[in-house]
Amino acid sequence: MKATQRVEVWVWVLLYGGLLAAVLGVFVAREEGGAAIGIALWLVGGIAAAAGVALIVLRSRMDNHPR
Repeated sequence: MKATQRVEVWVWVLLYGGLLAAVLGVFVAREEGGAAIGIALWLVGGIAAAAGVALIVLRSRMDNHPR
């Protein structure tokens, strides 16, 4: 698998996984007694989504010319 393909796969995994975890964290934090787990899920999801965005920037700057 080429490096560009690997980066593209990680972009989608981190973006969608991070957003899903963040939304799940919001719902868990609303439940009684779930504040700590909810906030942790929200933070981890946000960090993962931000990493996905950073990989989009990285991918846009990668040299993808065939060699």
